Amino acid sequence: MAHLLGAEGLHLEFPTKVVFDGVSLGVDEGDRIGIVGRNGDGKSSLMAMLAGRLEPDSGRVTVRGGVRVGVLDQGDTLDDSLTIAQSVVGDRLEYEWAGDAGIRDVISGLVGDLDWDGPVLGLSGGQRRRVALARLLVGDWDVLALDEPTNHLDVEAVAWLAAHLKRRWVASSGALLVVTHDRWFLDEICTRTWEVHDRMVEPFDGGYAAYILQRVERDRQSAVIEQRRKNLATKELAWLRRGAPARTAKPKFRIDAANALIADVPEIRDPVQLQSLAVTRLGKDVVDLLDVGVSYDGREVLRDVTWLVAPGERTGILGVNGAGKSTLLGLIAGTVTPTSGRVKRGSTVKVATLTQRMDELDEHLKSPVRTVISGLRTSYTLGSGSKATELTPGQLLERMGFSSAQLSTPVKDLSGGQQRRLQLLLILLDQPNVLILDEPTNDLDTDMLAAIEDLLDTWAGTLLVVSHDRYFLERVTDQQYAVLSGHLRHLPGGIDEYLRLREIERSGGAKASVGSAARTPALAGAELRSAQKELAAAERRIQKLTAQVDAARTALADHDQSDFAGLAERMQAISAVDSEIAALEERWLELSALLD
Repeated sequence: MAHLLGAEGLHLEFPTKVVFDGVSLGVDEGDRIGIVGRNGDGKSSLMAMLAGRLEPDSGRVTVRGGVRVGVLDQGDTLDDSLTIAQSVVGDRLEYEWAGDAGIRDVISGLVGDLDWDGPVLGLSGGQRRRVALARLLVGDWDVLALDEPTNHLDVEAVAWLAAHLKRRWVASSGALLVVTHDRWFLDEICTRTWEVHDRMVEPFDGGYAAYILQRVERDRQSAVIEQRRKNLATKELAWLRRGAPARTAKPKFRIDAANALIADVPEIRDPVQLQSLAVTRLGKDVVDLLDVGVSYDGREVLRDVTWLVAPGERTGILGVNGAGKSTLLGLIAGTVTPTSGRVKRGSTVKVATLTQRMDELDEHLKSPVRTVISGLRTSYTLGSGSKATELTPGQLLERMGFSSAQLSTPVKDLSGGQQRRLQLLLILLDQPNVLILDEPTNDLDTDMLAAIEDLLDTWAGTLLVVSHDRYFLERVTDQQYAVLSGHLRHLPGGIDEYLRLREIERSGGAKASVGSAARTPALAGAELRSAQKELAAAERRIQKLTAQVDAARTALADHDQSDFAGLAERMQAISAVDSEIAALEERWLELSALLD
């Protein structure tokens, strides 16, 4: 493969810190490289040096003659005086860009829902990010450097971007560099991973999941690596192998080394134990939404919503901006009053919400972290029964990535990610039993996200999460719902099902199906009862088969790893059941559409 750009002996130093010392690396044709590491370790600085936007103190960056490098910055660089059209295609005449299929694909995929001739001024953060991405992607680049491209993007936009980049940057066309904390995005598009740490850059083959596997193996062989970090990475690998990503049939997961590494790792959560503790703390009733509707100024946001939130439930909420997710969570928290229907709340319910505004920190901005924490609980219990662990607030701070030196730092001087972690810690120390997380992953690096996920694994209570971070949502929740056209809809197929439903809406399929329904008599009488009966039977069968598959996967860890024939036979049986579950889910969706 042709060499595009490289670095030799890079040294970068800021007044208080040496960021890189003697870093050498290269980028070849066809590389799709994800850059990961802790906040502050130099990921963006590395990309800026490679893109020619930051000069190293010593060493050099070489670029092959004629190579064009396009860069997406973290900051907002749009000119508010321009229209969306001018921002994306510049001064090019319409026939020039409209005749290019690639440009049309970018425009329809990212800004198709915006007023093409409307001003940039007044767009939301997510809309401005999409315009900036479209402006970059319509260009002709050999190397594309993206710094946090998924910031402010919803699940749909992230999925579109991943699909577009995989089509555009194939093995024979240019190279791609990505700095992002979105682990699903990393695993979806990257063929190599660079980990930035301790003044160096360490390369790994494969995307995020393959990087985690190799890092666990590296940590296992090195006694000097922190035991806590090793355990977190091993636990995350176990989820990658057993959870949602493992069902996507990626060949890199099918290796014996991964099975050997997680053979003695228990499930990330004990749902029976957590639900038992949740029932003890909450009682049988949490919050019931019964035929609820909410309207603002005559506009109906939610209608006919019935949702019985259960003790210990862990649910992710999906929906486009403005769909009604915040209104739905407001009903649960008690900050929104329904226009119709009623909300029934359990007597022991104590709701806490992690907002995006960090209101909890406003009164503590001038106080040191140690003072803020000392005024709260003296201990915090993780887990229950024989697995219960008592941690002091200081130990919790350490677990959340704070060093002892940072305990004396005023809250206002903490980074955005550190303030976000402190905000979550203050909420948890208040001991709520219903926790609502509104975009909790902002400003957090991948290691801190893993630490927070590990903390939430042992939290016994009802957890409701709104997040555009697909990996986080699938990792900490057990089911997903979507707010679609004012209705709350369960998603047995998870986020993939949500994306399919949104694609149908965008293509006009939803309108077509509504028109067809108007011409076709609705199910009634015996047909209605038969469909309802089949739907209920399908749900029970899916639950039973899912439990069987989970038990079979767990049993694989106890099977003799040298018995390849036996392992293959068991895997074949699991695949057969998975196929049956997929067929049942398809039928469930068909019946649900008929009964809606």
